[in-house]
Amino acid sequence: MQLVYVFREGFSGFRRAKLSMVAAVTTICVSLLLLGTFTVLVLNANSVVETLRDKVEMEAFLSDALTPIETSIVRDSIAGLEAVREVRYVSKEQAAAIFKEEFGEDINKVLDFNPLPASVKIFLKDGYKNAKSAETVYGVVKKMKGVDDVIYRKTMLEMLDRGATTFLWLVLGVGLIITISSIFLVANTIRLAIYAKRKIVQTMKLIGATKSFVRGPFILEGLVQGFIGGGLAAGILFLVFGYVARWISAELADFVQVKPYYYGIVVAFGCVLGFVGSAISIRKFLSQSVVNQ
Repeated sequence: MQLVYVFREGFSGFRRAKLSMVAAVTTICVSLLLLGTFTVLVLNANSVVETLRDKVEMEAFLSDALTPIETSIVRDSIAGLEAVREVRYVSKEQAAAIFKEEFGEDINKVLDFNPLPASVKIFLKDGYKNAKSAETVYGVVKKMKGVDDVIYRKTMLEMLDRGATTFLWLVLGVGLIITISSIFLVANTIRLAIYAKRKIVQTMKLIGATKSFVRGPFILEGLVQGFIGGGLAAGILFLVFGYVARWISAELADFVQVKPYYYGIVVAFGCVLGFVGSAISIRKFLSQSVVNQ
């Protein structure tokens, strides 16, 4: 019987106070649009940063005096390092072919000999593609016998690390502000809707209804409002990002890529906003004495 009452009263607000319900749903929708857009941009910006990290490779140039066996030992030693995901050996002949492909000149014809050394391209594992880890690998490889020199884009990695740290703090700050603002706006909007039913709350308290019994319909109402608001926000985001992706360049399109499951998260977070907003709002009325209401 109590469950039937909760469902009946929970949905009754959509008939009795349509304006306040529309206001609550609209507030949730707008809040999720702001938070959803910000999250998509953040996730894709982070993806771009990781893509840049993937492009940073290290290359160890080997001495011409190394025998094939010694070359193999050096290559295996580098591959055995904890931070190293993969190594690729580039022979002198392959280096000359790469030079010809990039510059359009045959180095053997230009100089009558091949001055390019053999090398080992080093690719780091995820989690090690940062300036500190790269510097550690650089130091170890540089000291290996038979390695003449080691190069990598140190400045670029340091710039990415600094930018990632600043970006992280910025994201946390802005995300926290948007989230708190969203909860505040939703809670106050739902509070207006609950205020219209304050007499019902007062009557129920007078006849001895428990707090959970009084709270139930309002919590359900908030969940439904959140579900509708989240669904509207997800639909709008789907249309907007889909439209934008068709009209911008491929490079900028990386910033508006959205996984399908993300829209489900938006709807779920809408339910969370509705639940939290209702819980905060009804708590105020339940804490007041019957005389003051």
